[in-house]
Amino acid sequence: MTRIAVLGGGRIGEALLSGLLAAGYEPDGLVVSERYPERARELSGRLGIAAEPVADAVRGAGTAVVAVKPQDIAPLLAELSGALEPGTLVVSLCAGLPTSLFEGGLPDGTPVVRVMPNTPMLLGAAMCAISPGTHATDEHLERTESMLGTVGATLRLAEHQQDAATALSGSGPAYFFLVAEAMIEAGVALGLTRPSATELTVQTALGAARMLRESGEHPTVLRENVTSPAGTTAAALRELERHGVRAAWMDAIVAAHQRSVDLGRGSA
Repeated sequence: MTRIAVLGGGRIGEALLSGLLAAGYEPDGLVVSERYPERARELSGRLGIAAEPVADAVRGAGTAVVAVKPQDIAPLLAELSGALEPGTLVVSLCAGLPTSLFEGGLPDGTPVVRVMPNTPMLLGAAMCAISPGTHATDEHLERTESMLGTVGATLRLAEHQQDAATALSGSGPAYFFLVAEAMIEAGVALGLTRPSATELTVQTALGAARMLRESGEHPTVLRENVTSPAGTTAAALRELERHGVRAAWMDAIVAAHQRSVDLGRGSA
């Protein structure tokens, strides 16, 4: 069975389907299930794939990708429990929901892989942390990696590390957006036009990310290479340290981790 059923036609579900199509997956091997009929028709028409109810979508599917909001999981599992065929791989893109929740609501032995994606999936640049459930094998992980490789990078983690991945990469884009926002506003305050400040900031971020990825150097080394004695960068970094930015950043990520833990336990 090679059919992939994406259950949930929101931004993440659409991004995955678009990535699969761009990578050469055949439209007749993909199907989306979306509870809002107008959205279902829109996706079907634009992507050229079938839109079907949950039970029909998973019939004959080798992989069922769950891409609904966590609060919508209970009714979806109720539909899936009576429709899922034996051996179908269930890949969850639902933030904070453990594999045990799916395993408890689906037929015995159902392989489940938990994924923490992030919003750059919309541009094919996601970071997806993946973790196997009780019945998921290496083959299931490889199938998940192949599928998600069409929309970004993947990293295998033990499930107990998913909260840390959520704090670091799931929420991570917002941290970088905050830095970019501050840099742009500083540029404007120094007399640059907003478009100029934005271009300088965005391209600097892209270049720095490429250096981190391609140089193989530790961030400390790269930072030191930019920092001349008594220069402009040294002056800026001194102010950041004086304001405790490094400690605040670490505390923020620890707070995000704790919130992820709380949500996984069902805390409000």
